[in-house]
Amino acid sequence: MEEELKCPVCGSLFREPIILPCSHNVCLPCARTIAVQTPDGEQHLPPPLLLSRGAATAAPPSDQDAAAGATCGGAGASAAGGLGGGAAGGGDHADKLSLYSETDSGYGSYTPSLKSPNGVRVLPMVPAPPGSSAAAARGAACSSLCSSSSSITCPQCHRSASLDHRGLRGFQRNRLLEGIVQRYQQGRGVVPGASAAPAVAICQLCDRTPPEPAATLCEQCDVLYCATCQLKCHPSRGPFAKHRLVQPPPPPAPPEATPVSTGTSTAPSAGGCRSPGGAGASVLRKFPTCPEHEMENYSMYCVSCRSPVCYLCLEEGRHSKHEVKPLGATWKQHKAQLSQALNGVSDKAKEAKEFLVQLKNMLQQIQENGLDYEACLVAQCDALVDALTRQKAKLLTKVTKEREHKLKMVWDQINHCTLKLRQSTGLMEYCLEVIKEDDPSGFLQISDALIKRVQVSQEQWVKGALEPKVSAEFDLTLDSEPLLQAIHQLDFVQMKLPPVPLLQLEKCCTRNNSVTLAWRTPPFTHSPADGYILELDDGDGGQFREVYVGKETLCTIDGLHFNSTYNARVKAFNSSGVGPYSKTVILQTSDVAWFTFDPNSGHRDIILSNDNQTATCSSYDDRVVLGTAAFSKGVHYWELHVDRYDNHPDPAFGVARASVVKDMMLGKDDKAWAMYVDNNRSWFMHCNSHTNRTEGGVCKGATVGVLLDLNKHTLTFFINGQQQGPTAFSHVDGVFMPALSLNRNVQVTLHTGLEVPTNLGRPKLSGN
Repeated sequence: MEEELKCPVCGSLFREPIILPCSHNVCLPCARTIAVQTPDGEQHLPPPLLLSRGAATAAPPSDQDAAAGATCGGAGASAAGGLGGGAAGGGDHADKLSLYSETDSGYGSYTPSLKSPNGVRVLPMVPAPPGSSAAAARGAACSSLCSSSSSITCPQCHRSASLDHRGLRGFQRNRLLEGIVQRYQQGRGVVPGASAAPAVAICQLCDRTPPEPAATLCEQCDVLYCATCQLKCHPSRGPFAKHRLVQPPPPPAPPEATPVSTGTSTAPSAGGCRSPGGAGASVLRKFPTCPEHEMENYSMYCVSCRSPVCYLCLEEGRHSKHEVKPLGATWKQHKAQLSQALNGVSDKAKEAKEFLVQLKNMLQQIQENGLDYEACLVAQCDALVDALTRQKAKLLTKVTKEREHKLKMVWDQINHCTLKLRQSTGLMEYCLEVIKEDDPSGFLQISDALIKRVQVSQEQWVKGALEPKVSAEFDLTLDSEPLLQAIHQLDFVQMKLPPVPLLQLEKCCTRNNSVTLAWRTPPFTHSPADGYILELDDGDGGQFREVYVGKETLCTIDGLHFNSTYNARVKAFNSSGVGPYSKTVILQTSDVAWFTFDPNSGHRDIILSNDNQTATCSSYDDRVVLGTAAFSKGVHYWELHVDRYDNHPDPAFGVARASVVKDMMLGKDDKAWAMYVDNNRSWFMHCNSHTNRTEGGVCKGATVGVLLDLNKHTLTFFINGQQQGPTAFSHVDGVFMPALSLNRNVQVTLHTGLEVPTNLGRPKLSGN
């Protein structure tokens, strides 16, 4: 709870908290430091001075309290000093420049910083030495700045609010929060308001933690600097050359600490109440009083202004015409609302704790799964390395065998060639010696034998004998490129089935005899789906069948039975297989059929109007038009109203297959079952067979009803609520569409979505 009791500006427990218009709280002293004013004379400043400010148009903060006219500290004092010095001494513009510099004037900056819990950098007020120019000019500064427009910006939501003539006193003081802080301090054994002053003055511009001790104080800027910040932010040159730097003043003495009484608390005196803090606490707290009527306690609550008021405010003040409620009743009501809101926050906090436990468990699971995957990856890579090593040994064996084979072949050829060369050389030397002989008879005696030997020796050097039998090159080629590509493309692939699709019930709907289903993949899934399979039963609780396979996540199925309940489910698939089914969703089709004439199925001479509910024809011949609905189950009833009936035509009403012939009267082929009627009588017709002539026809304003009962497989007709003849057709089975044939002398309007009538008249007797 301590964080809720700390001021967002100073980071300490609230002191005299006030409520800003945005409902956030801030200490009254801190509000004085962040209040922003714009001097009235800003528009009269010389151009160089305005340009030096850039985009930062914030003015020095000052105290807007009605009771703080004589005390303006911190940045306000520096502004007063700057204005006072400029007015009295007529200083140059360079000296006035420091009045608007954010580095030397002590202005608060709203840029994020580590100096405040909310990034609002606030320069604390520093007491100026007696006799200094800044101290002398405080009164003049406060009086001059009080005439400026003022505003305050909330340090939490950064909303700005303008101050009226009452200044910060115009904001309500949060006495409830102040009491809670007092009780909290008493529970910790700390006297409210007691705070230890720093042992030494500290630098106001240090980014270090803790700040460095202050070394100098600029009298004109009224800001404490350490040695480093003074060289960095306030050098003794340029506009700052005329500023006077003095030793920092001694810090104020700490207030006397009042010990907390732990004995028996005294009874509360009049005008005060005992603090409900820790045991034995005896600090008395005054009842809150009206800020406009200080002697009156709050007694009512203004609903319009959302604030407590006294009875004088209701009689004399601005709340006289506002809606008010008793303070106690409103107090209890708001407590109940706060308790109810706290219950919701408590539930969310409980869910958050459970969620944190889940996340912490996930940390452990992620750690364990990561180690498992790393071990699996190392094992797989080691297996690949082992397989590559074994294959390397096999390939090296093949190279060794090939090398040894080539070497053997070459050595054999060398030995063979060497032997033949030796023999040929010896024969050549012998023949040369024989040729040197001078004895003809001796030469001729052996010449024939030598010639044959030389010829045989020559024949031994046949073609190819002096060519190597093997090549020095190896014919083995290792194609490692596919393997290298496979290694480079080696990556994790989906090895898991896709997750269960999540049905989006808010997008699932039914319309007439069609249903629309939508689903999505769960978030944070690492096994994407390549497609989905949607399954639907037959509407009677039968087996599921596939009605859609594809990548879309939205599907509409038409042509279902009316007044039927369907079960649907979906599953995903990828290269690893088919995932589990989703939850089953139950869809109910419409009880009755809503349909119109179908402009796409009608003959080209058919003319439709009234949103395809009224039909006529441009030809004197009968033409057929079908409805947009198809029936194969259930009981269905619709009516056709005769809007125009001229020259006694024979319109036909009934049902047909989708492939019915459309350029002749309905019922003349085997694809239609109809009743055609004139102004006196009617007939039933199917396959050009006319049966059951019945007296009674139609005229303008008549209504023809068609009752298709596919549970009993019958078709019945009605004229003006009276059954026309017996049941027209039996053993009607299959898929049927409403149908009508007419010519240009007739115009009818279709009425659908009708309940099956129960008060229809008795059938008329047929004429044959």
